Amino acid sequence: MSDSRLVYSTEWQNGKPPHQTSPALPPSETELKVRRETQGRKGAAVITIQGVAEADLKPLASLLKKKCGSGGAIKQGVIEIQGEKLEQVMTLLQASGYKTKKIGG
Repeated sequence: MSDSRLVYSTEWQNGKPPHQTSPALPPSETELKVRRETQGRKGAAVITIQGVAEADLKPLASLLKKKCGSGGAIKQGVIEIQGEKLEQVMTLLQASGYKTKKIGG
């Protein structure tokens, strides 16, 4: 009997297939998840935005920080905007053509 399972490949890393990037969808077809978080931040509120295409992360984060007048960062593909700016962030995202969904209370 012949065993035909893959033993070694340079394309796979740590037993996982290579990362495949899907083409970026236009903003009108992208639903972003917006959440207010305070856990692990010593009580300070941070607005997180998930679901942004990698190509749009930096420009969108920059736009939101400028329009909100606050700081922020990009961590592991998630945009973080400092402060109690949930409604303002959602309004700006919708004005940019994105669909938004508020996650959490």
